[in-house]
Amino acid sequence: MKAKLIVTPKKAVLDPQGKTVQNALEHMGYAAVTGVHVGKYIEIDLAAGTDRVAARKALDEAAHKFLSNPVIEDYQLEIVD
Repeated sequence: MKAKLIVTPKKAVLDPQGKTVQNALEHMGYAAVTGVHVGKYIEIDLAAGTDRVAARKALDEAAHKFLSNPVIEDYQLEIVD
């Protein structure tokens, strides 16, 4: 099993990297781009036989305490086979 975690800045937080990418895309002719948010993608391998519910609970806690900054970031956690 794998856990996939996507961490992005909250919508209300200034994202200078996202703004830079958005401006570059606009200058390249991609006028339809109205916003870009740059974040982190973290993939975690889980041992065979790991309990899915326990893994989700533990990784949710880790994401909240260590892998993201809940003050300025949101995250999405997915566990896949």
